Amino acid sequence: MAVAAARVAEAPSVLEVTNIEVVYNHTVQVLRGLSLRVPEGQVVALLGSNGAGKTTTLKAISGLLALENGALTAGDVLFSGTTTRGRKPHELVHAGLFHVMEGRHVFEDLTVEENLVAATYSRAGASARDFDLVYEYFPRLYERRKGLAGYLSGGEQQMLAIGRALVANPRLILLDEPSLGLSPLLTEEIFTIIARINAEHGTSMLVVEQNAAMAFAVASYAYIMETGRIVTDGPVETLMRDQDVREFYLGMGEEGAARNYRDVKHYKRRKRWLS
Repeated sequence: MAVAAARVAEAPSVLEVTNIEVVYNHTVQVLRGLSLRVPEGQVVALLGSNGAGKTTTLKAISGLLALENGALTAGDVLFSGTTTRGRKPHELVHAGLFHVMEGRHVFEDLTVEENLVAATYSRAGASARDFDLVYEYFPRLYERRKGLAGYLSGGEQQMLAIGRALVANPRLILLDEPSLGLSPLLTEEIFTIIARINAEHGTSMLVVEQNAAMAFAVASYAYIMETGRIVTDGPVETLMRDQDVREFYLGMGEEGAARNYRDVKHYKRRKRWLS
């Protein structure tokens, strides 16, 4: 495990986020000096409670802040060694950065196949083989390829959202809450495919997720956020031995038993993370 962690640390970065600060509406500061990196070919998890700033972090990376009256006021984001400042979201997609947003934003009035065709506009040289690859990972999408995306189940829509990312052939995929609203069985299926895509194609991924157990199953490294900043990070195997992580993100007590959250004092949690 120590050797694997060393390889992750030594790998070149496809993404480097350095001391960024984000403000909405010129007044509300959401991110405070946040830094993280995604090594080439690795899956990195970003965990945190609701309101911690995880989704804002992804939007700062993919250039979507301006669409919500947000702004990167300090720090920098480097994708493939080049700053993303001043670059439009579609330019970053063309460069190989694809953001799968929370909530499975598919074109509901288009068919599954038409949704995939729409994703080909982000790259030159897309072919039928790219569609075959999506259908290989998601056979249900092949079965439903002529049906409207709006009639797909939540799990199938999530598959389609990831499938559109694959058609774009990205170097880096940002995944925002891929398990949101899905059953445990579908969540396991989605994360199994995420792991396959990374292993078989070397696609780098930054995964925002509240299901820490699933995120840890596919990631090599993880960051944990609270109130707009990183409070702890490390190789997954190290974090899984950390008692705070076990209690508050994996729901495990000191002996591995399920934790009763009614017995956890909020002030105690804050003190332990931020001390």
